[in-house]
Amino acid sequence: MLTGPSSIASRCSIWRSVAASQPGGGTEPPERRDGCEGEGWEGCDGFDAVKALKSDKKRHKAVCQTMREDGAFVEAGENDNLIVQKLEANPNAFGIFGYSFLDQNRDKVQGVAIEGVKPEFDLIASGKYPVSRPLFFYVKKAHVGVIPGLKEYIAEFTSEKSWGPDGYLSERGLIPMPTAERKQFAGSSNGLIAMKK
Repeated sequence: MLTGPSSIASRCSIWRSVAASQPGGGTEPPERRDGCEGEGWEGCDGFDAVKALKSDKKRHKAVCQTMREDGAFVEAGENDNLIVQKLEANPNAFGIFGYSFLDQNRDKVQGVAIEGVKPEFDLIASGKYPVSRPLFFYVKKAHVGVIPGLKEYIAEFTSEKSWGPDGYLSERGLIPMPTAERKQFAGSSNGLIAMKK
């Protein structure tokens, strides 16, 4: 049994504890205090002690969104090449990095299906891959015209040459939104339309 930084015990000591389809020979458990097989995949809230923290949102977030500090998770930094080297050296380990790096290193590493969904371009773009997430950036409208270049930055980031399917952000791992969504968000961003609460 492993214990995380907030003394919430984790019964996950090998990947097979998380899901029966995962390898069982290694000693590299999940990096967050997520639920184990048989806990209904409730994630962090699969633990009664954590579920009880829901009334204290700040504490609940700190417990559920903190990486383990019991030695099971090894921080490899931002160097994706180093992550690939560590994965090659330990076939029981899992790594976390962007899709583009997975795509460029398929001869060395393989993506992991989550809830039966493989990490493929279209499934990530549609949000069907459960651990994919959108990238948001927020601009305070009052800063436009005060901070030099801010409006131009918004225009650049939301241009097709940047976030489009063939844009330079795709080369860095960003999976573009569908065309209609890009048009919608480019229009609202460049028009400085405030978000609704």
